[in-house]
Amino acid sequence: MKTNLLKKLLLPSAMLVPLAVVAAQQTPNVIVIFMDDMGYGDIGTTGAIGYETPNLDKMAAEGMRFTRFYAAQAVCTASRVGLLTGCYPNRIGYSGALGPSSRIGLGEKEETIADVLRKKGYATAAFGKWHIGHLPHALPPRHGFDEYYGIPYSNDMWPRHPTRKFPDLPLIEGDKTIELNPDQSQFTTNFTNRALQFIDKNKNKPFFLYLAHPMPHVPLAVSEKFKGKSRQGLYGDVIMEIDWSVGQILDKLRREGLEENTLVVVTSDNGPWLNYGNHAGTTGGLREGKGTSFEGGQRVPCIMQWKGTIPAATICNKLSSTLDLLPTFAHIAGAPLPPHKIDGVNIISLLRHEPDANPRESFCYYYRKNNLEAVTDGNFKLIFPHPHRTYEGFAPGVDGKPGPVNEKAKLEIPLLYDLRRDPGERYNVIGQYPEVRAKLEQIAAAIREDIGDDLTGVVGKNNRSPSIAPR
Repeated sequence: MKTNLLKKLLLPSAMLVPLAVVAAQQTPNVIVIFMDDMGYGDIGTTGAIGYETPNLDKMAAEGMRFTRFYAAQAVCTASRVGLLTGCYPNRIGYSGALGPSSRIGLGEKEETIADVLRKKGYATAAFGKWHIGHLPHALPPRHGFDEYYGIPYSNDMWPRHPTRKFPDLPLIEGDKTIELNPDQSQFTTNFTNRALQFIDKNKNKPFFLYLAHPMPHVPLAVSEKFKGKSRQGLYGDVIMEIDWSVGQILDKLRREGLEENTLVVVTSDNGPWLNYGNHAGTTGGLREGKGTSFEGGQRVPCIMQWKGTIPAATICNKLSSTLDLLPTFAHIAGAPLPPHKIDGVNIISLLRHEPDANPRESFCYYYRKNNLEAVTDGNFKLIFPHPHRTYEGFAPGVDGKPGPVNEKAKLEIPLLYDLRRDPGERYNVIGQYPEVRAKLEQIAAAIREDIGDDLTGVVGKNNRSPSIAPR
């Protein structure tokens, strides 16, 4: 024992520190890979049929899969605002999906994940779909990102839209348009390659990478290397290429020795656009889809990997949301939170799989301008009467053509669902659990006082406005 102690004393002090500890002491990198309209059931581990997602499945086997993870809202722009700011989008004046005529952007005092992490010296980049405002004051370079290469809004907002008229779709580098109506079959490959170049350039310092794929939002497009590869037609081909993209990122981290120092999050902005039929994904049995506050609209797939911190092959059944990413990333980077109120909570305890951890005790389902449509405590969900979209009762479209959808449906009575037993929201148990209803009503009353609720006419005390570009 004395000999071993003498050897330890003679070794250089750096050699006494285990490599894992050295890695843990470095500032962690953060990568968010954000899909567009990918449904809860669209990956192998949640039941995808007709194609394989080996990289996402491997990521789940080596990391953590979340089963009750929610997008901030069930529509493109609002969802992305929630992810990047940690705020319910209606708190800061965002709703719906912005188009080419919009003039709004994040308020000057709002901070994105990129803003927060740059305070700790992070290199930051956004590649792919932005959709938080297309004018210069609203683009990523004004909101914490060192690099941006992508499209400013949804890939269907271009002249070839099947039912509406749009101007040319710009491809933007920084804040300059470099091409109009680019070849969408190259989107997944090109944005992935830019992400790999960014990692290579910044592998020796902390970085935040936001890779927001425009797919599988319609119009679907895929490169030649995956065209015709699935048994689910073009949609399956597109998901297989997205899976390839995830694999490219994870392989790059492994080759560079960055796996134990990088948290990778893969999730989606909302559920599938069901009336597009075979060009849409699946909710895996959840009710309704994109554009609704039913589970199929807002419960989304989520996988996280951070080797050495997130235990391998773990399942998280606790309530969590894209709102929680900003405060969690700030925690692991040692960065201060924004000075104003946000709605996300730090979920690092879930990532570490700590027993009895439950950082998020409730989630509020907002839609339209400021409608509080439902609340949940993670077990039960109380749904309030509200107008809503429904896909039920209509035959979906085929091969890129949308089928009909009822945008004027109306729920007339409150509903209570036990999500543990009934994630498909089919059996109203409101009469059986008066104490649960009362608890959820209290949660609703608190958020109404804070942010407001157009359905009940309550004006919130803590709403903030976006910036408006001058004409």
